[in-house]
Amino acid sequence: MGGAVDEPDGTSVVDHALLFRSTPTPYLVLSPDLTIVEVNEAYLWATGRTRAELLGRHVFDAFPGNPDSSDASGVPNLRASLIRARDTGRADTMALQRYDIPDGAGGFLTRHWSPMNVPVRDEAGRTVLLVHRVEDVTDFVRERDRSRADRARGEDLRRRMEEAELDLYARARELRAALESQGVATRQLTTLVELAGQLAGCETVAALTEVVIDRGLAALGADGGAVGVRDQGRIRLTLTDSLGGRTRERYADLPLDGPLPACTAARRDEVVLLPDRATTLAWSDEMADVLDDTGLRRWVALPLRVGDRLLGSLTVGWRDDAPFRPREVELLGAFAAQCAQTLDRIRIHQAQRRTSETLQRSLLTEPPPTAGLTVAVRYHPAAEHEQVGGDWYDAFPASDGAATLVIGDVTGHDRRALAAMAQIRNTLRGVAYLMGAPPAGSLAALERVLAGLKVEALASTVLVHLWAPGQVGGDPRRARLVWCNAGHPPPVLIGPDGAARLLSRPVDPMVGLGIGRSRRDHQLLLDPGSTLVLYTDGLVERRHEVLDEGLERLRAAAARLHHLPVEEFGDALLAELADVPSDDIALLAVRVTG
Repeated sequence: MGGAVDEPDGTSVVDHALLFRSTPTPYLVLSPDLTIVEVNEAYLWATGRTRAELLGRHVFDAFPGNPDSSDASGVPNLRASLIRARDTGRADTMALQRYDIPDGAGGFLTRHWSPMNVPVRDEAGRTVLLVHRVEDVTDFVRERDRSRADRARGEDLRRRMEEAELDLYARARELRAALESQGVATRQLTTLVELAGQLAGCETVAALTEVVIDRGLAALGADGGAVGVRDQGRIRLTLTDSLGGRTRERYADLPLDGPLPACTAARRDEVVLLPDRATTLAWSDEMADVLDDTGLRRWVALPLRVGDRLLGSLTVGWRDDAPFRPREVELLGAFAAQCAQTLDRIRIHQAQRRTSETLQRSLLTEPPPTAGLTVAVRYHPAAEHEQVGGDWYDAFPASDGAATLVIGDVTGHDRRALAAMAQIRNTLRGVAYLMGAPPAGSLAALERVLAGLKVEALASTVLVHLWAPGQVGGDPRRARLVWCNAGHPPPVLIGPDGAARLLSRPVDPMVGLGIGRSRRDHQLLLDPGSTLVLYTDGLVERRHEVLDEGLERLRAAAARLHHLPVEEFGDALLAELADVPSDDIALLAVRVTG
């Protein structure tokens, strides 16, 4: 077993030096005077340095402070923590820390770390070594800062939401004094104010309708109702179950000049009040059918309007006859105003989502046919409308005839991530084809191009070259696979017998970190019938679950479904694993066929 040495008595002794070198967490070992005495491979990869550059040097000579940084606290904070750990004999955990590192060309790379310093003591309790453990959290900090910037760009939309909520609250305050003596109305008012917060959290028209119908109408003491949305000269109505099956089937889709009060409110921006059975029957012949089917006698229809734009209507019905009091109509108007603001926000975001998704799909072209290989690609958008942007796949021939396959994910979920994805995808296409280099060389060149063009984006990606059996550059009987992984979830390989495994080779840093280090290729020979699966993290990541659980779920599903033709395999894998994803999913499956 790697990392263990068998003793004569049959026991095993752990090779701690090998363990230290191989652990994926970056570690630096210092003497009490802060001289570097040992370093593991993960630390070298995280900082872009070599052992020769670090061993025997004082830590702050090897990693001086950035004189141009706006935050010069990195060196004094780290020094103070190391001294505390050394002198107290207790581990010292630091707060998230900016500490720029030299880039090897006289400049500095902006980096953020989560450090911890641990003393190693001898039998007498004296500190003989210090272990400096770090986690590179630069990706997290950049994503957090981008999210803050995105929130700032959305300030106008939020301001409109806040204005609508304040308007509802102001109306509620104005009405509260007048309704204090009316217990039922006061309870309705309180409930509707609470509903304002629920409406603000709605992300779809279906969710808006659920809040309005299932909660809002109940708070109003109503017996049924409908939300209508204008759509190219028509009004699409979502009605409560209490409105009867015939009414819901017949009047779900009407022209704006249709016979129901909902149509008039949505077309003419008017409040329609039908206080009793007689008034309802006199409105139109169709209302007699509605009354017979639903049993509702009293109706109000209110326009849903934002500024000068009519979005639809809100219709409410009751079983009893009663005149509408002015205060009741005003309360309904306040609720309709909040519904309109929510509907407007939802429609704006859905339009943005459709535009972004259309652009994204236009970039994800179908793979060209390749002799000896069958390729299936899928793109599955997130369920949440704002989650769009950085996932992509690609497949194209290399200059030597090999199939070039790519899966990637740009950090972020907005249109800026989508733009960065397009830049990175197209640049990688050109670099990989023109250079004709192995995957690691192409990704290293991509890193240089992005840095030179000032493309500020981070992306994880797997780049694959695959030669079919018998193809020049491959093997006579088996396919030859060469790949490089830049910070991406591991590919899944399923053999002809259905045995599936993760290709969890050492992973290189993401593209965009500016680390000028060579990258590593890995290679395998694949028997005919083997299937390789590349995917983005939306397929395996779930909230409140460790990533290993999602990876194992994918591995098991891929093994179970391997007998399907590759196109059906891709569909079945998504159907089983993509259940209402919170992130976009890109998927590429390739099978060796001959």
